Amino acid sequence: MMVKTLSPNVRDRRLLWTLSLSAAIAAGLLLLILLFLAKEAWPVLSAVGVTSFVVDSSWHPLEGTFGLTPMLAASVAMSALAVLIAAPLGVALALFCRFYAKGPVARLFRWAVVLLAGIPSVVLGLWGLTTLVPLINELRAPGTSLLAGSVVLALMILPTIALTTEAALTSVSQSYWTGASALGLSREAIILAVALPTARNSITAGVLLASARALGETMAVLMVSGNVVQLPSSLFDPVRTLTANIALEMAYATGTHRASLFVSGLALTLLVLALAAAARRSGGQVVHA
Repeated sequence: MMVKTLSPNVRDRRLLWTLSLSAAIAAGLLLLILLFLAKEAWPVLSAVGVTSFVVDSSWHPLEGTFGLTPMLAASVAMSALAVLIAAPLGVALALFCRFYAKGPVARLFRWAVVLLAGIPSVVLGLWGLTTLVPLINELRAPGTSLLAGSVVLALMILPTIALTTEAALTSVSQSYWTGASALGLSREAIILAVALPTARNSITAGVLLASARALGETMAVLMVSGNVVQLPSSLFDPVRTLTANIALEMAYATGTHRASLFVSGLALTLLVLALAAAARRSGGQVVHA
């Protein structure tokens, strides 16, 4: 019995069409989400204008004030602080696993990082609420604050930064190491002068994607940040992020109140898309010899 086999060119074309269709479906879903958010937000945008969401000092949609600036500032500040905490730790962990840890130890640390990535956000929020918040409260009340939310977010994005950094370092061409070793450079010098600069674009992309994830987190932030709509003046101030605001108010919002929450969602989505575009533009490419 003759078995008909496909030529490599036919298989390649079929794979190309399959991948192209998958990419088109993903892009179409993203476009539909954006259109849905814009459609739901349009009634209030057309009625009060975009400027009201920027210049209003408070958030009381039922009273006609739509100030998103305090919550947007809190979201950005919390994500930025989380990245400042997680990025050095994630890069250091990746360097340790890649260049210093022996086989079993490196595998143990990688397993721990993957396990941390799989912990549900609500569990991290519960830990933050019962352990971290009381510790911060001893420094300054009430404990639920910008700092608490940032630390919990840092734990959430640490695995993303560590894993992407290690993957970037692993993909650095071995010829770079051979050439640097032939020049007599120490391991530390090779890491600082060769490996990290070569993998810089990929590490930057990983950090930006982790920032996008931090911006979109809801439950853990809601549990530990205090949920007060105000511009933060210190790390110990309770704040409310855009995601927490949507989660808290969507259940009972109607009319312009509901539409203004979709404006929050649209603003958050555009911000995340900007970070994703920046990560894509950074290349995430490691130069190979």
